[in-house]
Amino acid sequence: MRTQDILSKHPNPSQNLDQIVALVNSAFACEQCCTSCADACLNEDGDMDLRYCIRTNLDCADICATTGRALSRQTQPNVQLLRAQLEACRIACDACADECEKHADVHDHCRVCMECCRECSDACRSLLQAMPQGAAA
Repeated sequence: MRTQDILSKHPNPSQNLDQIVALVNSAFACEQCCTSCADACLNEDGDMDLRYCIRTNLDCADICATTGRALSRQTQPNVQLLRAQLEACRIACDACADECEKHADVHDHCRVCMECCRECSDACRSLLQAMPQGAAA
């Protein structure tokens, strides 16, 4: 996998490299799922109001993209900032998954997006648990 390849070539790779790679991959996949789900919601006909779903999709997509980029940089990380970003990503993914779950029985794109968001949230939680307070990522 390319993410593993490039991050492992860093002169000073992170001690949590496997979890970082998993989260970077999950965050970028979640960004794509959320963007696609929002687009699909825009095209849905019917009585269901999907505005909040679209909003949470787009917010989650932006936060996941930022998280993936921030974690891809390994030189002298600000651990407090990374922890806050991971927590924000986890919260955004949980909110988006919860919203998409409301529509998952009617819209398959919401079901897939919900699953992507849950996976990314789990990856955030895993890395947060692996990162000691105040230690480098």
